Amino acid sequence: MDDEEFERSFAEELAVLPGVLAVALGGSRARGAARAGSDWDFAVYYRESFDPDVIRAKGWEGEVFDVGGWGGGVMNGGAWMAIDGRRVDVHYRDLVEVERHAAEARQGRFAKEHLPFYLAGIPTYVLLAELALNRVLHGSLPVPDFPDALAREAYRRWHEDALLSVRYAETAVHHRGDVTVGLANGTRGLLEEAHARMASAKRWVLNEKGLAEEAGLAEEAALLFEAADRAALEKALAELHRRLSS
Repeated sequence: MDDEEFERSFAEELAVLPGVLAVALGGSRARGAARAGSDWDFAVYYRESFDPDVIRAKGWEGEVFDVGGWGGGVMNGGAWMAIDGRRVDVHYRDLVEVERHAAEARQGRFAKEHLPFYLAGIPTYVLLAELALNRVLHGSLPVPDFPDALAREAYRRWHEDALLSVRYAETAVHHRGDVTVGLANGTRGLLEEAHARMASAKRWVLNEKGLAEEAGLAEEAALLFEAADRAALEKALAELHRRLSS
């Protein structure tokens, strides 16, 4: 089965599950940027309730989590599976929650959730980013614009947090010689600034992969990762702080 046939047939199987109103494909597959071995990210949209047992009953190889099994919030749970030699993720998306976060975002309000695999955290408006960037395979979903109020407020919050993170990194290296904390917080600040710049430009962000480069911060990233010792890192952090403050 080729990729096109797999995409179509698997989406059809998801679409007929009880409670599913729409199915979308996300990640690099939706953007046409997939590499050899890239996984498949599907989202099933429902309203208020969904029973993961309907996925378990399919007998697909892998692990199926309960709703909320990934800690709740925007990462509402899902499944990690291997199907026809492909790595497949299925994400649960409750339209009630999606609509609530969309309404908040239109007013410039959002929360940042701290999850595994996300250094700077994930904003709740990622649910809108998915609607804007993912490809709908079954059903109908809205395609939101980036709200003006969200662009302003997200820039302000991410940028302020970036400066705080880099300042803390400078203090950790200068006063305690703590290179680990300095590098970690400097990197976090870099990603926070990347979020800020993407929001200011009204560009949606799905995750942190390649985010610094996409936001035009490749040179700033190199400052940190080319620092070979404590003195070089302290100098790099000072320069990063200067650039972000200008």
